[in-house]
Amino acid sequence: MSDIIQLLPDSVANQIAAGEVIQRPASVVKELVENSLDAGAGEIIIHIKDAGKTLIQITDNGSGMSPSDARLSFERHATSKIRQANDLFAIRTMGFRGEALASVAAIADVEMRTRRYEDETGTYLHIIATNVITQEMVACQRGTTIQVKNLFFNVPARRKFLKSEAYELKNIISEVQRVAIPNPEIAFQLFHNNILLLDLPAGNHMKRLVGIFGKNISQCLVPVNSSTSVVNVTGFTGLPRFARKTMGEQFFFVNRRYMRHPWFHKAIMQAYEKLMPADSFPSYFLFLETDPGQIDINVHPTKTEIKFEDENAIWQIIHAAVRETLGKNSIVPSIDFDQSGSIDIPLPPRQGAVVPEPSISLIPGYNPFQTPFRPENSQVPTFRRDHENLPNWDKLYGDRKEDASLFRGTTTPESAGTVPAYGRKALQIKQKYLILPVKSGMMVVDQRRARERILYERFLDILKTEHVASQQILFPQTFELHGADSELLKELLPDLTSLGFDIREFGKDTWIINGVPGVLEDNSPVTVVEKLLEEFKNSPINARTRLKEQTAASLARASAMNFQEELSQEEMQQLIDQLFACASPNFTSDGRTILTIMPLEELDKYFSR
Repeated sequence: MSDIIQLLPDSVANQIAAGEVIQRPASVVKELVENSLDAGAGEIIIHIKDAGKTLIQITDNGSGMSPSDARLSFERHATSKIRQANDLFAIRTMGFRGEALASVAAIADVEMRTRRYEDETGTYLHIIATNVITQEMVACQRGTTIQVKNLFFNVPARRKFLKSEAYELKNIISEVQRVAIPNPEIAFQLFHNNILLLDLPAGNHMKRLVGIFGKNISQCLVPVNSSTSVVNVTGFTGLPRFARKTMGEQFFFVNRRYMRHPWFHKAIMQAYEKLMPADSFPSYFLFLETDPGQIDINVHPTKTEIKFEDENAIWQIIHAAVRETLGKNSIVPSIDFDQSGSIDIPLPPRQGAVVPEPSISLIPGYNPFQTPFRPENSQVPTFRRDHENLPNWDKLYGDRKEDASLFRGTTTPESAGTVPAYGRKALQIKQKYLILPVKSGMMVVDQRRARERILYERFLDILKTEHVASQQILFPQTFELHGADSELLKELLPDLTSLGFDIREFGKDTWIINGVPGVLEDNSPVTVVEKLLEEFKNSPINARTRLKEQTAASLARASAMNFQEELSQEEMQQLIDQLFACASPNFTSDGRTILTIMPLEELDKYFSR
């Protein structure tokens, strides 16, 4: 029997490594930009075509390479950053595994031009699927330029699973941001199809954050600075009032390397405990500096999961640093007192001014135990016997029949129309809940969720039909987005147009809203659009067929987000009528309860003692 174990060819081994290191075009951008950082570049220019599927070009002004180094850099496990195993425990460079270029060259058409400062000519190298096509001397500028063309051309299965152009571009922008934020002294430019998306000149950390997330970010952040023998924590954390309902601006960096760390994220969330709603997330940009020997960054091929030798101590330091920052900026929980009926404390009188005696109003002959006495213009309430206070329930409601199936999750058109037709008056609690008496007890309706359900079904009906006319607003509103959000908005724009939005580009990362759908009852369409993008940011779009439903659901949530206001009796009745006209009034589009019935038996329990 012949031997069955054999060594894999280099081309196959490189493709296997590429499967771990190169998952999408953004992975190529990350690896190549990190190599530029390690080469000491002061400026990095990135050109992308078709979200990286056609071309990824990285140009830097770093140290460059000699002809032999250029050729050797495409071999597996070839690197200039480590020499022995102990070097793995003192790593401060970015790309050190020695697999990036070999993996990229295994699945793409790669061209490299590189020249050192002391050389008169540079080196041109052309490799296709690990096969060296050309290596020759060439005139080129100092530094390195790498072009990656036709990514995954020889791995069609991987290319087929790439998502839409907007989605892949959003990932590229995110990777560039993760590298650019901790390196503000390096200039970055990102072009997509020859359009400048990011232009980040060298500066400080705050200038870099403003360049990426917009000028408003500076008003939302406060500085964090804590030095200990274990770790130094610097950066910025967000003010509680600017916290968002979704994640997106939470960044950890250790020794200038981006990382994900749910345990440290929990330290920050606990620091904000009772300072903001439980379902909100603050922005933070924290830079950790520690001894490289105390961390292990070679846990995962993408090097975003990092292990610390003493995670508990660092957890406590991060928690204390953020808490101290919030304390220094006088960010404390506000006590929400009801101001109605509060005492108005007058200002102290000027020196020499005459202070008048307080006047006391009396109602002669008033006796609270006497029935009923109410002088003219008196503000004293009239007391009545219990039977005089009770309304005529039978006359008010009549003998009506209720369909119990309405509250068991199954609704028929007939039963859905009977409940709001009673004419019963609703009671509003804290601008949040509506309470209505029903035959079996008491119905409680979540006001905002009811509004969300109504809007969801309206938006979904609109998306299933032809385009609807847009209602032009008197004063068009402009707003700015950073690169990733702009690309996401471009992807959602056709469906938003179908809904009646008139949104157009108004310059680089600037948009203008000229019209909104008539069904949208909101005074700030910019806020609705921003909340819609927040909803989509961390919600992957798996299929185009699901996009319309997701757009309708997200837009309904965004539009109903602040629907907690004082309603008149007519507005409450209209809301209830619209809710029970919905196909499914019991639950929101994502399954959250809109209404519940508290049976009379449950109410009786509170008064049984």
